[in-house]
Amino acid sequence: MDAFLSREVLDGLDRARKQAQRKKNRLRLHVGDEVYPLLQVTEDGFEMERDVAPHLRGFVDIYDGARHLATCLVIHSEPEGEIMRYEYKRHTDVTNGPAKDFVVDENAPVALLR
Repeated sequence: MDAFLSREVLDGLDRARKQAQRKKNRLRLHVGDEVYPLLQVTEDGFEMERDVAPHLRGFVDIYDGARHLATCLVIHSEPEGEIMRYEYKRHTDVTNGPAKDFVVDENAPVALLR
């Protein structure tokens, strides 16, 4: 396909693809008060565009829109073309309810009626 399209057309298609990906992606990285858009989250790290990527080390939070997904400890980053990849040392998913540190009986009542 590269042989039939000019370099300008390929660059325009690449810019349009990136812009569409940014619009539909709601993944965000929160570092203190700063917020950065993410391209992709994997099991061992995440990716962001190299031109907006800061030098990160330490704890960060990953959000999908307003929903808090995970708290992570970032230790390593490496550029790969126009993408910056970050790796986790620790990745903890956020739960919606309190932690249960006891066994719940299967026949326990769900609620009390008065």
